[in-house]
This record gives sequence, structure tokens and C-alpha cells, in this order.
Amino acid sequence: MASEAPPFWWEKPDWRALALSPLAAAYSFVAGRKLRNARREKMPAPVLCIGNFTVGGTGKTPVAIAFAEQARAMGFAPGILSRGHGGGFSTPHVVDPHHDAAKHVGDEPLLLAAHAPVAVTANRAAGARLLLEQEGCNFLIMDDGFQSARIHIDYALLVVDSRRGLGNGKVVPAGPLRAKVVDQLVYTDALLRMGDGSAADGVVRQAARAGKPAFDAGLRPLDGERFAGRRFLAFAGIGHPEKFFDTVTRAGATVVQARPFPDHHFYDADELAGLLSLAKAEGLELITTAKDAVRLRHGAVGPEFLDKLNVLEVATVFDQPHTPVRIINETVEAWKLRRLAE
Repeated sequence: MASEAPPFWWEKPDWRALALSPLAAAYSFVAGRKLRNARREKMPAPVLCIGNFTVGGTGKTPVAIAFAEQARAMGFAPGILSRGHGGGFSTPHVVDPHHDAAKHVGDEPLLLAAHAPVAVTANRAAGARLLLEQEGCNFLIMDDGFQSARIHIDYALLVVDSRRGLGNGKVVPAGPLRAKVVDQLVYTDALLRMGDGSAADGVVRQAARAGKPAFDAGLRPLDGERFAGRRFLAFAGIGHPEKFFDTVTRAGATVVQARPFPDHHFYDADELAGLLSLAKAEGLELITTAKDAVRLRHGAVGPEFLDKLNVLEVATVFDQPHTPVRIINETVEAWKLRRLAE
């Protein structure tokens, strides 16, 4: 499976979704009640959440990086809260990008840590306090965590994949939704539609009826022209690997062989040897994502593989370049109003 989410979640509802409907109803009831009744701790700094409606990758991490860079350019000291994936810390931990291993803190936090201090913890309130008190941050960005309802969010921007949208529109385990859309929209300030496609149009219209604006953005390869005309074996262990393969193609390269792996996958020696052998046999170069590369570099992978590996870096590009500034300003204004009311 190339994603944490079963494939039927992204297809028209069928018997599997119907069979799981009773469990989905129970999950939906609990998730909705949590959103409505949770006691959210208020932080002495603006909090911007980059979340999504569904399980699985929608491109939140590059968006969080874009906002961290913009906040720094505006004179803030941003800090990022992350749950991590498979992390091994029982207490909040500030990521050390030079010494921490991906298996201990997660791959996404290591990517984020190149742009701002990152606290990895399931307890986002404790992580926020750590960033504020120890790291001197004065603007907090949550990478995911919208449904956790642990801290008060001053601005919630929910990212939607334009190609996959909300899948079959059902709640876990019948579909990819973390709660009913209507329950999540109450606490949403805006949507960010990522990429090309029309699958997100329905939820954008629903958000518009609720008075929530929608912005558009996409991922652009960095230095992508250097890959033009080259032939690759592309592999990726991310939420939706096919998006990466398409990005390599849009950069002007040819993906001769595509190898998807599960999200956050840690490659073993046999898998890497197989990739290297196939690439050599077909006269191809190896290319992967920045998220995969950080797992490989912070693992036990030898130089023989890393020396032959190309990495396609991407950045979030907004259709309206002023969008990040607008959202950061609105986050700060919401925080100021909150402080006056306290």
C-alpha cells in the first residue's frame, strides 16, 4: 500500500464503506464532541494551524515551511509544533537537525527544523510552552493537530488536495475524514486548495456557504531544470507517491520506473540494494523526495547509495503571492483580540 489510507477511501463509496458505517458513526460522534467540548489552552503568542480534513498527506509540511519563512521575514521568531511520526520521546523534545535520527523524531520534523525550531510531542500545549520559554519563539505554527483540540488556534488553515479532495466523503474507518466536514468547518478560518484538479471544489463551495475563504497554491520544484532530459527510477514513501512522480515529469525528466512505498517508510538494506540494482541494469538515475532523503540520511544508509541519489526539493507557491502575509496578519489580529478579551 502506497499510503496510510486504504485505496477504497479515495473511490466512490462501496460495500466496504457501507459495512464500516456503524463504526464511522461512532467515531464521528466522538470526534465531533471533542471538537465542540475540548478545553483548549490559550497561549501567549499567535497560533496558526496548518491542518486538513482527512487522514493522509495533503502537502501540509511544505505549507508550514512557507509560513515559517514568511513569519521570519516579517520579524517574528516562529516555532513549529509537530506530532512526528513514530517518534520515540515521551516528553516534548526540540529537534536537533544535526544529531536526531528520523526514527526518533520523524521525517517531517527534521525537514521543518531547517526552517524554525520544532517541538515534537503529542501534547501540543506542552510543546508550545517549550518553544515559547526555551526557544524564545513568539509565533507558533502547528503542522497538523487541528482535530487534537489541545490548544486555542487563532487561525486554522485547512489544506485540501485538489486531486483527491475528501475521497469518498466518509469518516474513518469508512473513509478518510477525521470528523464530519460540518463539524470541522465550524473551527476553520480558511481553506488552501493544493495543486491542479477539481476534487476539492465541493468542499470549497461548502466552505464558501459558511463564509470561509479559499486560497490556491501548488508545489514547484526547486532547481528542477537540472533534471530535464534525464531518465530516472523514482521512488517515494509519502502519502501520495504519484504526486511526486508527476512532479518529476513536470520538471522535464522521464520517470522510466516508479516505485511507491508506504508513507514514512524506513527502507531496509534489501530494498535499497534492489533499487540500486534495477537502476543500474536499466541505465537510470535514482531520484526521491526530500522527506525520503531525510530518513535515508539520518538512518544507517551507506555512501554507496547516497552518492547516487538525486533529491527533488519542492516549495509552496501561492497563486496570490500576498496570501501568507495576509494569513499571518489575520492570525496576529485574532490573537490580539483574544488577549483583549481575556
